Amino acid sequence: MTYDRLVCANCASPVSEGRCRVCRASRERFQQNNFWSGMNQATLIGLLAILIMALALLAHQSA
Repeated sequence: MTYDRLVCANCASPVSEGRCRVCRASRERFQQNNFWSGMNQATLIGLLAILIMALALLAHQSA
């Protein structure tokens, strides 16, 4: 589950907005514990492209 869908019990707003101190603390905790949060979209797209090319190369060699 991602933190952008969570609702804070303290202020009843989405945690991703960080309106109160409880929201901000939870948001920071989620960002620290998530491996993928440190990567931007360009990096993820690049990794996906490399994976697809590697799979295509393996399929081509086995045929």
